[in-house]
Amino acid sequence: MWDTIIINPMTNILVWIYDVLGHGPHMFGLAIILFTILIKVITWPLNASQVKGAQAMQELQNDKEWQEIQKKYAKDKEKIAQEQMRIYKERGINPFASCLPTLIQFPIIIGLYQSITHALSVTPFDMLKLARAIYPFQNVEGIIPLNSTFLWMDLGRPEGILQNLIHTSFLPNGFPLLAVIVALTTYVQSKLTMPTSTNPNDQSAQMSGMMSIYMPLLLGWFALNFASGIAVYFIVSNVLGIVQYAATGRANWSNLLPGGNKNKKSSTKK
Repeated sequence: MWDTIIINPMTNILVWIYDVLGHGPHMFGLAIILFTILIKVITWPLNASQVKGAQAMQELQNDKEWQEIQKKYAKDKEKIAQEQMRIYKERGINPFASCLPTLIQFPIIIGLYQSITHALSVTPFDMLKLARAIYPFQNVEGIIPLNSTFLWMDLGRPEGILQNLIHTSFLPNGFPLLAVIVALTTYVQSKLTMPTSTNPNDQSAQMSGMMSIYMPLLLGWFALNFASGIAVYFIVSNVLGIVQYAATGRANWSNLLPGGNKNKKSSTKK
């Protein structure tokens, strides 16, 4: 069922885009980029929900009722948490809305990884499996085997540069440039969407803070150890997400600077 619902459709979309673009070098990388854009379009409602949730959380910090509750129960953390959840419920705010699109990405990530490795089959047996997974309308004979070259990478293998200078058990493929870019862009995206909070017990702020640390490390680890096609997907997806959120005018750029969030709080109080 996983293959039928996730892997086969993703594989066929990638192969179809690759076929439309042509079969030369770099075309499969472009197919992944276009596929990422397609995924962003499809998941637009989720991303819009994320933006709306982040905006609601930021606006709540300037709400007089919420500020009065923080002052009144400053020494009662449990009561603040209870009042906070009450306000969330009354105003229809989902404190975890900003995290949902990231969590929903995981099936896409797993499916994309398996689709890329599936599409880039090299052994006769794997090619036979790929041929059976391709839908009848596709030109199988003219597509297989796919050209996995993109820039300096083999999209079916982990990426690295300076392999002749850097070769350790931890970095067998050299310096993982794409993994670093994946971690940085993931960090930037998570920080920009993080709501400013003056409440140390704010559950959404705590969740966003943890996600801004764990997600860059996790996705960077994926990019380091798995096919570089995944890293290409991560980077394009992150950049599109940053541009999309910045276009709303709500991007919290101060979060990118050390202590920027604290400075914003202090300036707001003044």
